[in-house]
Amino acid sequence: MQYTLFTQLKQMLEQDARLVADGELLRNRIVELARKNDPDLLKHLLTDKKVKEAFFTEVEKVFVFDSERFVRFVNNKEFLPDSYTAFKNKIGLAEGDEFITEKKDVVLNWPYKDCVLEGGQTKEDAKRDEVFWNETLAPDQIHRLLEPKVFTNWKRVDAKGEKKLREFKTDEKGNIKDNFIIKGNNLLALHSLKARFAGKVKLIYIDPPYNPDSPSNTFAYNNHFNESTWLTFMRNRLEVARSLLQADGVMVVAIDENEQAPLQLLLREIFDAHEIHCITIVHNPRGVQGTNFSYVHEYALFVIPKGKKVIRNKTIENEDISFSNFRNWGGESLRTDARNCFYPIIVENNEIVGFGDVLPNGEHPSCQTEKQDNKYYVWPIDSKGVERKWSAFGTS
Repeated sequence: MQYTLFTQLKQMLEQDARLVADGELLRNRIVELARKNDPDLLKHLLTDKKVKEAFFTEVEKVFVFDSERFVRFVNNKEFLPDSYTAFKNKIGLAEGDEFITEKKDVVLNWPYKDCVLEGGQTKEDAKRDEVFWNETLAPDQIHRLLEPKVFTNWKRVDAKGEKKLREFKTDEKGNIKDNFIIKGNNLLALHSLKARFAGKVKLIYIDPPYNPDSPSNTFAYNNHFNESTWLTFMRNRLEVARSLLQADGVMVVAIDENEQAPLQLLLREIFDAHEIHCITIVHNPRGVQGTNFSYVHEYALFVIPKGKKVIRNKTIENEDISFSNFRNWGGESLRTDARNCFYPIIVENNEIVGFGDVLPNGEHPSCQTEKQDNKYYVWPIDSKGVERKWSAFGTS
């Protein structure tokens, strides 16, 4: 019976274009719509007798959807027709038959989580008292706060300078093709952009306040709930940013060690249908001096659609080979500072295929990039001809 039910349910769901990508069912999307009691999904499920009997209960001629039973079936079977057990083919901590990581009630909580923080600080009013609008007690104030606002003082800036903006550049479908720089409260700006750009943004990069424990912290006005204030500030903005992303869009959030851990948990809660990846970025090889430790790195948290390859392989164009990001530009960056780091990187068919030998003292390459047969030999020489050293490569 279960196999028949599985087969029938799979065939039904495959008919809904929202639930299929690259010929595969999107289990997380199915679960999301089921938990929201999506009307189109429910009407589709009610068309089959076996599916209706399995996941609906009739109460006075009204069919009530058992979303939790449906979700358990989808999750436990994992759409594997040859599964002979109700348990998944992986190991993990669970409560009942659900993994803790998949339970919707395992979330990050903090004071003021149910509030909206305007966060309109500037250098002039950095110490003002923020108002926390509670979503349950003050819905009217929140609706007014987040209603679209009128943007004023538009200017067009090009190579010739500023000029009065008469109209936006659009394509044949009416999509705006101009680039915007909007000055003002970012929460109000994001909500004002929703009507025109919801679900259309390919990439969002956020560089929020890092919230350090120091006098320079812009959230220092509330010492008792400093981190709670910051988390509320971030949640409000991340939720509206999520509504702007297109289905295969990507978000990148910069952060340092002060709030990296809670921010990653917050992202996992808000973007539960996405992958969250934490990338380390070395930004100061000498280190930023702290109380006990010196940090050389920050983080970039990547939010990407599950199961999709959105970070493409980077190729190197032979006509314009550039390795400036790998050259050492800071102090002690010259060839004489590390003689074993002056060697060529070998490129063939747009790929790095190896490293050449370290050039002995007194010998110099003829130019920054030398071509031999079909290979290019790239040396750590800057645009002014100064011989430097590589900072992101090594030789064995």
